[in-house]
Amino acid sequence: MSEKTIKKFKEEREKLNQIVMKYSDKSIKRFYSLDSQVYREGALPGKIKELLGLVASFVLRCDDCITYHIIRCCEEEVTNEELKEALAVGLVVGGSITIPHLRRALQKWDELRSEKPGGKT
Repeated sequence: MSEKTIKKFKEEREKLNQIVMKYSDKSIKRFYSLDSQVYREGALPGKIKELLGLVASFVLRCDDCITYHIIRCCEEEVTNEELKEALAVGLVVGGSITIPHLRRALQKWDELRSEKPGGKT
């Protein structure tokens, strides 16, 4: 996945969220608000919350969610070691059926990290 693809993912996600909001009622808006609030800094740092979101998405095998959390983990400056340990937990919980998602997650991570100033950590 290249920056162009990551950019396309972000643009499509934003566009689709705008459509959802156009048709949303109070319950959908409340869910979106709760989703946003739960990832804010609190007793757990945002970085840890993103890793938790990544593992949950990984176990549930949601590629869009995995992509979103991989991007957020990169933004939160998760290290390679932290990411590998989190994905190892997901692999143990999710089993071998998650291996294709592991491949794609690490490909996205590798490409995001290689494009960051300073390279990989």
